[in-house]
Amino acid sequence: MAKTNFQYEKRQKELEKKKKKEEKLKRKLEKGSSSETEAEAEEGADESVEPVPGEPAAGEPASDEPKQP
Repeated sequence: MAKTNFQYEKRQKELEKKKKKEEKLKRKLEKGSSSETEAEAEEGADESVEPVPGEPAAGEPASDEPKQP
């Protein structure tokens, strides 16, 4: 009787787990991106508000240097 190739079986299980994990992550990203686009659409209406002077605008990095009067 032939021996069972345990390494082959282990590798197949690992590949199956990896594939399942990637599919789950892909579904999670797709679900997240659809809810993000809805949230961005709602926030888009609020973007007409003017930024406060002295504060960095959205998307701009904050300055580490203190402002001199």
